[in-house]
Amino acid sequence: MPDAIPTPLIVLVACPAGEPADALARAIVASRLAACVNRLPGIRSTYRWQGEIVTDDESLLMVKTTAEAYPALEAFVRERHPYEVPEIVAVPVVAGHGPYLAWVAANVDVSQAPLSRS
Repeated sequence: MPDAIPTPLIVLVACPAGEPADALARAIVASRLAACVNRLPGIRSTYRWQGEIVTDDESLLMVKTTAEAYPALEAFVRERHPYEVPEIVAVPVVAGHGPYLAWVAANVDVSQAPLSRS
């Protein structure tokens, strides 16, 4: 019987547009906490922050990873993200192309992730 593929996740992370999003995406993949990060530029977020309604230009990162890597990924993003309270939301993948999901799993390796900076 073949080994089971680890549970895939897509983790959404909103970031300031431009270089902050690019740098975080590169660092996540380099750390092997994700196989791939798509950066969706040009999103405009409106939210309530400290009693005010704020609208900002952002980029949305779509991080392809596994449930097993999520705790380390969340800690990694929290340490490096410029926001006080970053959006880090995991969405389960309930179905997908088997070879792609196997590729994601093969390219995520929590044992290779850098130790926490704290």
